[in-house]
Amino acid sequence: MDQIRRLLLENKAWAQSKVEVDQEYFTKMAKDQNPTYLWIGCADSRVPPSEITNTDPGEMFVHRNIANLAIHTDMNFLTVLQYAVKHLKVPHIIVCGHYNCGGVRAAISTKSLGLVNNWVRNIKDTYFTHKAEINGISGEMNQVNRLVELNVMEQVKNLSHTSIIQKSWLNGNYPIIHGLVYDLNTGLLKTLVKIDGSSEMDPIYKYEF
Repeated sequence: MDQIRRLLLENKAWAQSKVEVDQEYFTKMAKDQNPTYLWIGCADSRVPPSEITNTDPGEMFVHRNIANLAIHTDMNFLTVLQYAVKHLKVPHIIVCGHYNCGGVRAAISTKSLGLVNNWVRNIKDTYFTHKAEINGISGEMNQVNRLVELNVMEQVKNLSHTSIIQKSWLNGNYPIIHGLVYDLNTGLLKTLVKIDGSSEMDPIYKYEF
């Protein structure tokens, strides 16, 4: 069977299953969205956010890229962040990495991979900061997985350094930012860090409004 045709048939079966449970399911869904979470995750096909969190459509606003980066010069990311925080007023933001991440492995490697080198350069900076710790870990996979964790924590910090988040904290003390990591071997999420408007921040990164 043609792969796209199979997808369309699966979509039809899924839609029918929803209507069988609730005839108004799509009518209600189409009216508006009021998500609880903004998910910033890796584009890896093995980490579908709605499936691994068992959330329904409408619960999670999603932004994905290679290695779940929150980069201050990425207008795509910043647009998603501002819309989620200012207009949707999501109470929670989740940055989720996953063990054995290819983007993180690329950052540890010295092999040239083309355009992706420029993207993972941000992870290389985190690697450089924690070089002594990571190089002291035995086994390449263990090094990669530790950098996965450090990268998540760095992206949480990057989020807190944006004027979008700081202004929201000033006006409403939301959102809470969570750093999670997903284990491909178990299917489980682990919390690494959680911060909110009361968390300490170096004055260098604070904005005055």
